Amino acid sequence: MKIYIIGDSISIQYGPYLQECLRGKMEYARKEGTEEALLNLDRPVGANGGDSSMVLEFLKESICSDLLDADLLLINCGLHDIKTDPTTHRKQIPIDDYAENLKSIVEFLAATPSRLIWIRTTPCDESVHNRPGMEMHRFVADCDAYNAVADRIVAEADVPSIDLHAFTLSLGPDLYCDHVHFHEHVRQRQAEFIADWLTEYEESRACP
Repeated sequence: MKIYIIGDSISIQYGPYLQECLRGKMEYARKEGTEEALLNLDRPVGANGGDSSMVLEFLKESICSDLLDADLLLINCGLHDIKTDPTTHRKQIPIDDYAENLKSIVEFLAATPSRLIWIRTTPCDESVHNRPGMEMHRFVADCDAYNAVADRIVAEADVPSIDLHAFTLSLGPDLYCDHVHFHEHVRQRQAEFIADWLTEYEESRACP
């Protein structure tokens, strides 16, 4: 069983723990370019999948070129979509465009052998994130709204969803090492949660 992850910097950080959790059970791979992405986790380059438009473009390029081979595609995008310009208040990807991008992702992958697994977008620390001097803001209300849009789209397409958002919030108050990224112990728990979900999912599919 091969899994392939396309996600933002959150997935980069829990990725090594997830790979270890899945060792001997599933073959792990993700979008390449981790070293480049780690230079600045707020800028979507390399392994950082970025916003929904970037994810859709990467999927089309990779699959049409036969560069992506996986049984399960674990995909998330949202944190870059909700980036808000502090001056104009414009979103990087408006919510209606986000919805259309997600619909296109679902429809495109439906015609491929890979199965899509959606991962709900993790929360941010709004009070720390939106301090003066930050080049972009994020808001909890936007995260919730974009997650709700994604919930509806994947549910209508019968795409399974891993609720990493609610799980992360359940871990208590000491979550963040900065405005949006998590302490090491949180990353490890996120990986364990995803690995357990994947194991149960595959076991349920194997049952007659």
